[in-house]
Amino acid sequence: MANTPECNEVFKAGKPLRCPVCDHTRFWSRETLMNTRGASFFNFDWANKGATNHVCERCGYVYWFLPPR
Repeated sequence: MANTPECNEVFKAGKPLRCPVCDHTRFWSRETLMNTRGASFFNFDWANKGATNHVCERCGYVYWFLPPR
């Protein structure tokens, strides 16, 4: 399939990420905007903060990570 995202092991704080649902260790990743009602109302969605999602290859469980402060 041409649009299949690449799956990899992911490490956070030096430890491998593991799916809490199916115990799998491979994830595909994406960046997501965390929309707020006010920014959306004024068409300022681009100003919302972003988060990194890691999606389990096996069951689809989604982890959300904010950028470090």
